[in-house]
Amino acid sequence: MATDKTDSEMRDELRLVEEELVELRQTATDLRRRIGDRSDAPTDAADMAAAITAAEEQEAFLRALEARREALLRRLGEA
Repeated sequence: MATDKTDSEMRDELRLVEEELVELRQTATDLRRRIGDRSDAPTDAADMAAAITAAEEQEAFLRALEARREALLRRLGEA
């Protein structure tokens, strides 16, 4: 198939996904820390809701990237 990736291409994609996971985990952790630390947290309910939404979106993206990582690892194991 024309859409089949080589092992090298999948390993490159896996490396990029893993790099993104590291960055996103740090971002999500920082967002959650800011929400929990009231001294630096948003001051009104709308800002707090926006911060919580941003953290939840980061965490959802993390789950999607983790699923992609697992799929790549499975494919590499089958190759």
